[in-house]
Amino acid sequence: MTRGKFITFEGIDGAGKTTHLSGFRELLEQRLSGSGRQVVTTREPGGTPLGEKLRELLLHHPMHLETEALLAFAARREHLEQVIVPALNRGDWVLSDRFTDATFAYQGGGRGLARQKLEVLETWVQEGLQPDLTVLFDVPTETASKRRSAARAPDKFESESDGFFERTRDEYLRRAAEAGSRFVQIDATRSIAEIKKELEQIAASI
Repeated sequence: MTRGKFITFEGIDGAGKTTHLSGFRELLEQRLSGSGRQVVTTREPGGTPLGEKLRELLLHHPMHLETEALLAFAARREHLEQVIVPALNRGDWVLSDRFTDATFAYQGGGRGLARQKLEVLETWVQEGLQPDLTVLFDVPTETASKRRSAARAPDKFESESDGFFERTRDEYLRRAAEAGSRFVQIDATRSIAEIKKELEQIAASI
């Protein structure tokens, strides 16, 4: 069986990507129906028992910026080894809520960690593996801020300033421009129904 496909959802907190994850999974399952392939849904940070413990540290405990980046990539290495690569090798499709673009956006763009350091970690940990498709949910930072304020108690990233999220969004957009063939950008200011229709078209085209 040929290698499976690796699809990621990205966007700043409040962009609405997680709202659409389960629906997109269903679209992919319909696409693969009868093929013998499965859709594996996962998330970052997390995705493994160790990764979920590291997620708790990353989202709720203050730490040095470089420690934060190293923990994110440590969780990712385990995620790749235990979940993502085995699934792809089985021919299954992997749908992940965030991957490395989030680390470049949050720790790089938002917090200001040098891009070169992140690129070294990316090369070391991923050994050239990149998503086949990244769906970037993009909204203005003020829209995302209003959505976050109406949600549950925020974690340490969700509590950051609009300036932080503006820098994070800018890095996402830079990444999308740099790797345009991998990214599909969604205008996430639109209604859920409108976004769902666009995701249906994306799922059909993969």
